[in-house]
Amino acid sequence: MSIEETIFSKMKIDYSKLQDYGFIKKNDIYFFTKQFMNNSFRAEISMTDDGKITGKVYDAEFGDEYVNFRIEDSTGEFVGKVRKEYENILKDIAKNCCNKLYFHSNQANRITNLIIKKYGSVPEFLWEKFPDYGVFRNQNNNKWYGIIMNILRNKIDVGNEEIEIIDLKLVENRVEELLQQKGFYKAYHMNKKSWIAIILDDTLKDEEIIKIVDESYKIIDTLNE
Repeated sequence: MSIEETIFSKMKIDYSKLQDYGFIKKNDIYFFTKQFMNNSFRAEISMTDDGKITGKVYDAEFGDEYVNFRIEDSTGEFVGKVRKEYENILKDIAKNCCNKLYFHSNQANRITNLIIKKYGSVPEFLWEKFPDYGVFRNQNNNKWYGIIMNILRNKIDVGNEEIEIIDLKLVENRVEELLQQKGFYKAYHMNKKSWIAIILDDTLKDEEIIKIVDESYKIIDTLNE
């Protein structure tokens, strides 16, 4: 991922705030320019209406684009300082012009908002090693009834791209039934007999997924242990 993608990966741009921050809109694209490192460099950042964020850094004296800070194995002190200063510019934009999202995909965030509204279960991010794994607990007994994770598709399906899934708890015969239908997969990292996975890529409508969430919540609600 690029520096921009990393910093804005779980952010939703609030376009109403961009121009107050200093962005200029031209032909549906927002542009922002800032000098840094004692005016030695100039950052030029653009945002499109569909949320794409790009940025470039230029040597202010010569006007050439400076790209060394993007090279992963460039570890010199000067290069590191340029990278850090540029990241700080992006982080300040994110802080002042974006809203924090729980997850990466649109459907994962929509499902999360529906869960919060219906059950009051705000996702808990429990693992430093897996910072994007969010657990949903039943409010009555504190037990998990769902977990959203970002994994490689080949963990449950064919393909190598990164996806987000939700694992949900069900009775065994219900798992077997759903696995015969499009959009349902064997659970990842949970008991495959009593959990099922759904890829959050809009293959299934939000309403269909929430019905399965309801089943999971009710099953967990009946557990005494």
